[in-house]
Amino acid sequence: MADPTADLPEPLGEIVDDFLAMPERQRLELLLEFSRELPALPDRLAADRGALEPVVECQSPLFLLVELDAPGRADSPVRLYFDAPAEAPTTRGFASILFTGLDGLTAAEVLAIPDDMPQRLGLAAAVSPLRLTGMAGMLRRIKRQTRTKAGVT
Repeated sequence: MADPTADLPEPLGEIVDDFLAMPERQRLELLLEFSRELPALPDRLAADRGALEPVVECQSPLFLLVELDAPGRADSPVRLYFDAPAEAPTTRGFASILFTGLDGLTAAEVLAIPDDMPQRLGLAAAVSPLRLTGMAGMLRRIKRQTRTKAGVT
């Protein structure tokens, strides 16, 4: 079987490795740990939630924003911001995984993330397919916003 992390940047690859190293039953616990680690929105965004884009594929309300340190550049570090309610731990967990694995990568690295990355976590038996669709929706929006803000076509 091919290495599921070979084409992932190191931070995201380590997260996938951590999930796959656990028995299926414990992967949900790890997801819940991630949910508790999602950073709060900075004050400027908490006061202007309209700046964040809703992810309609998520079963719980989730909003995100991508910013680049140097807009218009593919080598610019990407900054991610998420807003998800505390009572939505699965959604928060997926957002936290993406934050931990992608925040600070360059725009080019973010754009190179394979679209099937959410399925690589080995959570198909622990969460509903709709939940994985929600994480895939987050990744698509992150990549679209990154592409637009980096000026990459």
